[in-house]
Amino acid sequence: MTALWIAHVTVTDPDRYARYAALATGAIAAHGGQFLVRSGAYVQLEGSDRARNVVARFPSLQAAEACYRSAEYQAALDHARGAAERDLVIVEENGDGTK
Repeated sequence: MTALWIAHVTVTDPDRYARYAALATGAIAAHGGQFLVRSGAYVQLEGSDRARNVVARFPSLQAAEACYRSAEYQAALDHARGAAERDLVIVEENGDGTK
């Protein structure tokens, strides 16, 4: 079953976060991740507002978690630490993810 990696982000240091994003993009792709949303217009209805919202689809929950724990993603994440406030969750999709 496919899984979604959902991040809600407030960037506090754009230069450092840009380095993270450049490196993270490759790590995510290397684990089969495809971006569905990278920022864009949104409507905040509940909870804490974070101006950057990112959704990526992975082939499985295990692939998404393996990406997060990989050395390449952790190297990218070093640039995000202290450069953003982030919430990240991985959720398994219902069905085959194509509907």
